[in-house]
Amino acid sequence: MNADENIIIAQGVVIRPDDIEESFIRSSGPGGQNVNKVATAVQLRFDARNAPGLPERVRERTIALAGQRATKDGVIVIEAGRFRTQEQNRADARARLAALVAKAAEPPPKPRKKTKPTKGSVERRLKSKAGRSTVKKLRGKVESD
Repeated sequence: MNADENIIIAQGVVIRPDDIEESFIRSSGPGGQNVNKVATAVQLRFDARNAPGLPERVRERTIALAGQRATKDGVIVIEAGRFRTQEQNRADARARLAALVAKAAEPPPKPRKKTKPTKGSVERRLKSKAGRSTVKKLRGKVESD
């Protein structure tokens, strides 16, 4: 993923490079003493609420799926610091954003089709209930004449 290219998620769903703002921060991950000197972690900010490349349905689902990573203004913040280089962390953050938007772009599941139990299964269930009932009635006290 090049930093200057559009990220195409699905038909009609595109993340433009101007919608993404990246800043580099110090990482807490691996790197030894280098970690104290070089800002390798990436903080990616994506303004999902105002992104023109996202349809309205995908925009709302993306913000909902982001959860705590989304601010009140609809800006999604992703921090990536797993790797030792800025370029790897940048690619990781962009891939995570693309995966989030791709999940939001999936079509909604088909509604559940209601089913009815068959007549035979209803009869079997009622017959077994009656059988259990008689067994429990027979457990009562025996009356002597």
